[in-house]
Amino acid sequence: MSANAKPIKFLESFIFASRWIQAPLYLGLIIAQVVYCWLFMVELSHLVHNAIDAAHISEAEIMLAVLGLIDVVMIANLLVMVIVGGYETFVSRLDLEDHPDQPEWLSHVNAGVLKIKLSTAIIGISSIHLLKSFINANNLSEHTLMWQVIIHVVFLFSALAMALVDKTMTQTLALQHQKNH
Repeated sequence: MSANAKPIKFLESFIFASRWIQAPLYLGLIIAQVVYCWLFMVELSHLVHNAIDAAHISEAEIMLAVLGLIDVVMIANLLVMVIVGGYETFVSRLDLEDHPDQPEWLSHVNAGVLKIKLSTAIIGISSIHLLKSFINANNLSEHTLMWQVIIHVVFLFSALAMALVDKTMTQTLALQHQKNH
């Protein structure tokens, strides 16, 4: 090994090890997930309390509360995808090969798959918000509703663009692989 090779090897090892700087970020997201679980339980207790006192709650209010709970669950699902998929993709492999609860999607996760899954989850969350707004439209301005629809459509087009880019990249890589073999 030449005199220049040792510092370069150290630098490369150091750069590769820097991925562990992200580990505390994923731990922080786990804490955020605990907060969302707490929020879910608080909102659920409010719904149950209000439902027991049925004279003070309308069907629309129940629907809005349930959609709020669904929203919290979808955000928690998004957090799981980011935590598990991001850690697996960018920090270190998870040794889950024989684990009975290993998510199916984790076996083929990469940055492209993760982006598509995340954009799909964001569209789902945006859809729930939009549905809540339409149910509660009497209490919102037309301007607010218009911007929510515009933002949702932007999310849809962004996800479509990401999916097309990912498909194109996958096809390009497949063609390159065929040429090389």
